[in-house]
Amino acid sequence: MTKLKREDLMSLEEYSEKRADFRAKVLEHKKSRNVALGEHATLYFEDALTMQYQIQEMLRIEKIFEADAINEELDAYNPLVPDGSNWKATFMIEYGDAEERAKVLATLGGVEDKVWVQVNGFDKVYAIADEDMDRNRDEKTSAVHFMRFELTSDMSKAVKENKDISMGIDYDGFEQLVNPIAEAYRASLMNDIQ
Repeated sequence: MTKLKREDLMSLEEYSEKRADFRAKVLEHKKSRNVALGEHATLYFEDALTMQYQIQEMLRIEKIFEADAINEELDAYNPLVPDGSNWKATFMIEYGDAEERAKVLATLGGVEDKVWVQVNGFDKVYAIADEDMDRNRDEKTSAVHFMRFELTSDMSKAVKENKDISMGIDYDGFEQLVNPIAEAYRASLMNDIQ
């Protein structure tokens, strides 16, 4: 998978003109890339298109047009583009009520290390979480974690052969299992693997 470059981005003017259509395209694309792990946890799988959208939105909001600042945004978001042997995701623990969310997060220290994916016939692959920073403090965790699931070449081959994929969380009191994920999700994630 190739990383995004400045040439892949639209100017602020061009993005302003195309934003509505581009946003609709990305939102449709994301529908097959968000896997709910129970009622309160979701894996949002990232790729070049989702990251291009994030960058374009940041450039628009911050009115960034200078080359150095654009490169900073690329450097910040490119690590979330899959490398061809992995899946990259934003993991979110989602509670609408802020007080309830704070209480739950206070009990889930280390949950990010218990999120996994599994290609049928292989062992679970646990997330490599938050490579950019430490988001876990003792017993408390953050509501947002950035994850990488590194697959072996045999797992990648099995994904390309349409093997089922399961996902879940092995955290005491917060266990979740999706077995297997829906075909639309599997087909979308297959595109991230070389």
